[in-house]
Amino acid sequence: MPLSEHEQRLLEQLEKQLHEDRRFASNMKASGNAGKLSTRHIALGALVFIIGLAALIFGISQHLIIVGVIGFIVMFGGVALALKKSSTGKIGGSPSFGRTKSPSGGNSQFMSGLEEKWNQRKRDQDGR
Repeated sequence: MPLSEHEQRLLEQLEKQLHEDRRFASNMKASGNAGKLSTRHIALGALVFIIGLAALIFGISQHLIIVGVIGFIVMFGGVALALKKSSTGKIGGSPSFGRTKSPSGGNSQFMSGLEEKWNQRKRDQDGR
């Protein structure tokens, strides 16, 4: 379903404003690689998981409980290794995740600016 002319204009305005906001752009560039999984870690994790599974099955079939438990722990380690983020990323999200507002009110100034832009856009739309 194609966008209407009005929706296309709004989308172009949003794109232009996003390109002009340098702080937002730098934050997005910095967190661009933060969520990527490493292919090497996935391959090694799968290999470790299979080794752990083999140890688990061997331990169960031979009635060696300790070998089965060690196999399970190795399997868990393999999954953890496979889900490990690349060297540029961190498990648990970006460093600003969960951060509270600064006492200087930096976040409120940012929000005020966004609200002002929103109100200006609404005034421009109503005037047309």
